Amino acid sequence: MNGPPENDLCSICHSHFTAPCQANCSHWFCGNCIMLVWRHGSTLQPCKCPLCRRPISLLVPTEDTIRNRSDSAVSEVLANLETYNRYFGGRSTSLFQRMQDLPFLLRRLLREMMDPQRTLPLVIRARVYIAMILSAVYIVSPIDIIPEGVLGVVGLLDDLLIALICFLHVAALYRSVLYFRHAGS
Repeated sequence: MNGPPENDLCSICHSHFTAPCQANCSHWFCGNCIMLVWRHGSTLQPCKCPLCRRPISLLVPTEDTIRNRSDSAVSEVLANLETYNRYFGGRSTSLFQRMQDLPFLLRRLLREMMDPQRTLPLVIRARVYIAMILSAVYIVSPIDIIPEGVLGVVGLLDDLLIALICFLHVAALYRSVLYFRHAGS
């Protein structure tokens, strides 16, 4: 799904989406509406999602919105989104914020890797595959930092920790791709 649900409406203007974009919390908004929310508050800090109140650190427009860049209204919205992403997309975030962003980033990454029309840079794609393969090898191998045979279920903690670190690393890689793609560098 590279766009908002078909029968959904923007939660800010309660109308059909115009130049839709997805926030890092996975909620969809009209690009202009979320920019109005940001400008209504302090423009020195990221706005909070009107639905879940999480800070929005990345706004990703749909492919259709990007294709309609020739329209002056859409072009202005995209320029505003790029400015927003330039201000707040590259900031370091807390571990808790990164874990909250995992579903959003991993879902988008999986969709992008499975879609033959999309091109993820080869270096990023290779790093994702290497991280996933090495994590799988560690989890499957009998050699562990904390052995399951001795400590039972507690021994699974190192496997879970390796999987979490792998997912956080992969999400950080993809977030950097989204940041450079939508911040207008």
